[in-house]
Amino acid sequence: MTEIHEADYWSSAENNGVRCELCPHCCRIDLGAVGICGVRENRNGALLAAGYGQVSSIALDPIEKKPLYLFHPGKIILSIGGFGCNFRCQFCQNYEISKEYAHRQSDARTLTPHDLVSLARQAMPDGNIGLAYTYNEPLIGYEFVRDTARLTREYGLCNVLVTNGYINKEPLLELLQLIDAMNIDLKGFDDSFYKRVGGDLETVKNTITLSHEHCHVEVTTLVIPDENENDIKQLSHWLKSIDPEIALHLSRFFPRYHYSNKTPTPRETIHKLREIAKNHLKNVFTGNM
Repeated sequence: MTEIHEADYWSSAENNGVRCELCPHCCRIDLGAVGICGVRENRNGALLAAGYGQVSSIALDPIEKKPLYLFHPGKIILSIGGFGCNFRCQFCQNYEISKEYAHRQSDARTLTPHDLVSLARQAMPDGNIGLAYTYNEPLIGYEFVRDTARLTREYGLCNVLVTNGYINKEPLLELLQLIDAMNIDLKGFDDSFYKRVGGDLETVKNTITLSHEHCHVEVTTLVIPDENENDIKQLSHWLKSIDPEIALHLSRFFPRYHYSNKTPTPRETIHKLREIAKNHLKNVFTGNM
C-alpha cells in the first residue's frame, strides 16, 4: 500500500481547498479532487503527493536512450517512471502512463527510495551509473524524486531527469542541487503551440537556462509534421545563446494517442532540420531513425 506523503509547495484556499504551487498551473484543488497532473490530491484540506512511490515502469536503459549522448556515453542507468503529467499533448508518445492510466495503477509497484537505490546499487557491476526519472513526467512526483535523489547522491550515484521542464523556479532550484543531468523537452518555439499542449514557452526556456547553470543539460524536440517544423531555426539559435555546445536531439513523431491518424515525420525532414540546427549548434543528433 502506498504511504501517505504530504506534498510540498502548496497553500490553503477557501472552503478547505488547496493551491498547488509546484508548477505554473497553480491548480486550485477542491476536497477529494486532484490537480491537472492527476497525482496531487486534496485530502482533508491538505495537499498529498498521492503518487509517491508508485512505479509504472522500471528498466536498465542505455544512457543514450534518455537521450543523453554527452553524459557518460556507453553506460547504463536504472530508469523509473510513475503516472500522470501536467501537460496535455495530443501527440503523447507515452499516453498509457501519462494520460489514460487509471486502470493501470492497480498494477503499479510501490517502491521506497531505499528500494530503488538498492536496485541501482545491485546493477553497478553491470555499468549502472544511477537513477533516471523518466517515462512519464517525473516532476509531478516531486517529493519522491527529491527523496530518492538525495539518497542516491549519498551512495555516489548519478541522478538524471527527463522532463518537460514545466515547474516553478523555487522547487526547481531546490531539486537542482541533487541532479547531475537533464534531458528537457522543448516542444517547439511558439507560445501558441505551448498553450495547446497546456503550458507556456517562457517557463520551459527559463528551466533550460537555469538548469544549464547547475547540471549537464541536453534538449529534445519531437518534430511533428505541419506543427513545429518551422521552429527549429529559431529554437536552435536561442539554444546557441545559452551554449553552442548544448546537445539538441531531433526525434521523429510516430502516430500515437489523439494523433493516431497523422503520418510519421519523414526521415528527410529530420535530416533537413538537422542541417539547419547545425548552423547554430555543434551537437545535433537524430538518433536511431
